[in-house]
Amino acid sequence: MTLLPLFPLEVVLFPGTALPLHIFEPRYKEMIGECLSTKTPFGVVRALEQGTAQIGCTAEIVELTKRYSDGRIDIVTQGQNRFEMLQLDRERSFLRAEILMLPDEPGEAEQKEKERALKAHKEILSLAGAGGEVLSAAPSPLSFQLAGSLPLDLDFKQKLLSTLSERERMHQLAAYLESILPGLRRAARAKEKAGGNGHVR
Repeated sequence: MTLLPLFPLEVVLFPGTALPLHIFEPRYKEMIGECLSTKTPFGVVRALEQGTAQIGCTAEIVELTKRYSDGRIDIVTQGQNRFEMLQLDRERSFLRAEILMLPDEPGEAEQKEKERALKAHKEILSLAGAGGEVLSAAPSPLSFQLAGSLPLDLDFKQKLLSTLSERERMHQLAAYLESILPGLRRAARAKEKAGGNGHVR
């Protein structure tokens, strides 16, 4: 069985989401070097206090942006497919695992849930002062594109990654984004008041 090299990080990578990485540890320079030479993906799994999350996402290296004289490298990767780790292998300097791929269940999200999530997502970006197109051209579910473009709670992101239904993910995402909006609005008003003349608008 082919073992997937693993890169534990304090992130949750979604299919279709870009992830730039600076590789400096010797074991990961070795791992990424092998992935570059064989044109094979590696797995990104969320690092926890005790071990790692069981479900991760494969990452394809789409660009090597810089090589440093000391062997460090900068790469840009993109999330591809979700997997569940079945068994860890510790024979190399870096972790590897036997994995099971996790495709989505068939079925689309409800239109009203898409609209709820898109509306909340747009307002969050506006409150953060961000604009422009954030949706990826990659053929990944809308829920992953929306969640992947925001710095959301990692526990929630891991829950989304582990949910195999786009309908259910979109429902969870719309409800979550709407739940954090009031706090973001209050913070934006406080910031505006502090930067203005002290009068509440």
